[in-house]
Amino acid sequence: MTDNKDEISFEEALKNLEKIVDELNNGDMELEKAITAYEKGIKLKNICEDKLKNAQERIETIQTKKNK
Repeated sequence: MTDNKDEISFEEALKNLEKIVDELNNGDMELEKAITAYEKGIKLKNICEDKLKNAQERIETIQTKKNK
């Protein structure tokens, strides 16, 4: 996984986040690995939220231009 949020698509970030959630829910991970996975999951969640916010802003801009 890349740390640069501009280099990862929403779909890829979401897929990676879902994988981490599944692994954490499985409960077989060592504590340190679980903490590292959780940290990566938080980063991915933030990437997804940022990309959704950006998409929403773009749609609102398009709708504003259309309604003028």
